[in-house]
Amino acid sequence: MNIVRYELDGHVHVGLHTDGTVTHIEGVSALAQLWQLPATELQARLCRSVPGSAVPLSRVRLLAPVDASTEVWACGVTYQESREARIEESERAADVYALVYDAQRPEVFFKSVPWRVRGPGAPIGIRADSEIDVPEPELAVVINRYGEIVGYTVCNDVSSRSIEAANPLYLPQAKTYYGSCALGPWITPAWDVGDPYALAIDLAIERDGREHWRGSTSTSLLHRRLDDLVGYIMRGDVHPDGAVLSTGTGLVPPAPFTLTDGDTVRITIDMIGTLTNPVQRGIPQAAAA
Repeated sequence: MNIVRYELDGHVHVGLHTDGTVTHIEGVSALAQLWQLPATELQARLCRSVPGSAVPLSRVRLLAPVDASTEVWACGVTYQESREARIEESERAADVYALVYDAQRPEVFFKSVPWRVRGPGAPIGIRADSEIDVPEPELAVVINRYGEIVGYTVCNDVSSRSIEAANPLYLPQAKTYYGSCALGPWITPAWDVGDPYALAIDLAIERDGREHWRGSTSTSLLHRRLDDLVGYIMRGDVHPDGAVLSTGTGLVPPAPFTLTDGDTVRITIDMIGTLTNPVQRGIPQAAAA
């Protein structure tokens, strides 16, 4: 069972995906309503949900599984691979990344508001003023307003390596811009994932109709505990509509690789699903208008 946000006949719904069909959850108009419930109540609410008319998954358009005031946050340098990649690319501040990897306090930063997040099939963006851009495949946790992990989804934390490498203080420009975050294809409830520290993550990048780059990693290599990462975004802050926290990447295409306009990025995480997005350089005219 997966929790989905989808469009059908011009209307946005929240529902459950099971065995290739989607059913609307009666009385729920936004995912944020679910994240306002304690985990035990949420599980009971979904289990007793009275299914409506089921429609084939192929009939609906899946949307990014985030809405209302649910913010997306992200973590950095939580895998050894990410630590090494950041040190390699940063000539002036390599020690910053080495120190944060072993520090008690993790790197946590704001990633996106819901309306900027791209869903399955929607184009992710690379900045027009950036020279080296990469996808970052990550396991994202969904937390409720109480800081409990209630689900998991796939995140593409698209990043400008050239901007961040120039100066770590440019991190917001490297990480937070139109099209820099994709989530999906849905949310798998936490109680359906046996061990979140044993999930394979696969990244494939297609260019000109051919596979251009592929790599894989596993959440078993995560340097931090998920509940510890969640604890830091709950310190000194409140999330009434819950939050999505992307937990960092262990898979970074090596330099001089960069995404280009027209690429397709496909991220698969065991037990969660596959998120696929085309790549577009710059801000689409419709969005800029």
